Amino acid sequence: MTTDPKIPYKIYLEESEMPRAWYNVRADMKNKPAPLLNPATGKPMTAEELEAVFCRELVQQELDDTTPYIPIPEEIRDFYKMYRPSPLVRAYCLEEKLGTPAKIYYKFEGNNTSGSHKLNSAIAQAYYAKNQGLRGVTTETGAGQWGTALSMACAYLGLDCQVYMVKCSYEQKPFRREVMRTYGAKVTPSPSDTTAVGRKILAEHPGTSGSLGCAISEAVEAATSQEGYRYVLGSVLNQVLLHQSVIGLETRAALDKYGIQPDIIIGCAGGGSNLGGLISPFAGEMLRGERNYRIIAVEPASCPSLTRGRFVYDFCDTGHVCPLAKMYTLGSEFIPSANHAGGLRYHGMSSVVSQLYHDGYLEAVSVEQTKVFEAAEYFARVEGILPAPESSHAIRVAIDEAVKCRETGEAKTIVFGLTGTGYFDMVAYQRYNDGKMVDRIPTDEELEASLATLPKIGG
Repeated sequence: MTTDPKIPYKIYLEESEMPRAWYNVRADMKNKPAPLLNPATGKPMTAEELEAVFCRELVQQELDDTTPYIPIPEEIRDFYKMYRPSPLVRAYCLEEKLGTPAKIYYKFEGNNTSGSHKLNSAIAQAYYAKNQGLRGVTTETGAGQWGTALSMACAYLGLDCQVYMVKCSYEQKPFRREVMRTYGAKVTPSPSDTTAVGRKILAEHPGTSGSLGCAISEAVEAATSQEGYRYVLGSVLNQVLLHQSVIGLETRAALDKYGIQPDIIIGCAGGGSNLGGLISPFAGEMLRGERNYRIIAVEPASCPSLTRGRFVYDFCDTGHVCPLAKMYTLGSEFIPSANHAGGLRYHGMSSVVSQLYHDGYLEAVSVEQTKVFEAAEYFARVEGILPAPESSHAIRVAIDEAVKCRETGEAKTIVFGLTGTGYFDMVAYQRYNDGKMVDRIPTDEELEASLATLPKIGG
């Protein structure tokens, strides 16, 4: 294996180089993401209306389309120091095995107990809830990374944490569930009979394996029916992408430290938190006309909101208790198959990511889960890290792009986000190893049926 002596295997930033402010890519977007709409009036949600569900400070961040940099409170930076800055790793072994002239780097976000990037926003949202004097927060979780991260943050700050976990993940990942409970969270499989909206969904879809849209509905109802509670979300919202920009800011700083210029940037895409956080600084450079990159969003073929959805206003949840967002969506009533795409099983995409995609700043591809796990196992055997299924979507396309470089002889520099580890995903790996994993891709008829339920609100 030949390595560049000037570039270490892992690029670590100094603690002093960790970002002091989050980057708000919306400030540089000429076409701003469309506002959230009140489903009762069809008008943009006001701060006062949003504060009935979300924390006050987070509402201000959600609505801020003009401030490019928002300072990170010192208390949050002190918490970040437990696991940040995270390393940018040169995948020398993967390059050698593939026989590619491409240079491959991955930003590894698994160096914390939650095992993923989700802690970056969880501690911020818990901090603002604590500062507001709240008793606790409610949330949903798909694969469990977000619920785990939020339970950690709430335990650290002394807040109550109530998590509605998508039922199929609740059953597939008992250890992830128990980590949340160890940190003091109450975990409920969704849909459940503990909320009115959960009972309604169960009546309409008996035996359903659940979805993030279902779990969001239950978590919002739980928050609004308890005094001193607010709802927090681990993806999709503008505020979450803002907090996750630490990923991209550190990646940009690490690359600059050694004069590395990426050609291709790849991230997995479900609701948009990891992808949006990784690409924000690079997308900002493109928006300002400073540089150009090829940015690829990778989503599961089982839940292809960007590649097969519509860019329209839709409910963010299955129970229709949340505001309407303009996004690429498969319809709020779309319930994906009980596959192992984990946290990527959401019917819509972040309004920020959706607008950037619509305006041509990024491209999107969808991949089947058997191909994803093929790449995951290859990466684990070569690079020594067992990746999360979500992250493995990005790995799949990074490998594919590196192979194209081998075929063309182009020495491109590829950067992808390794959002976390897969040590709680062994049921999925077992199904793949036993040859029992199948690819479930929705038919055009199934998607049309779901899209037919879209609300009749202007484009």
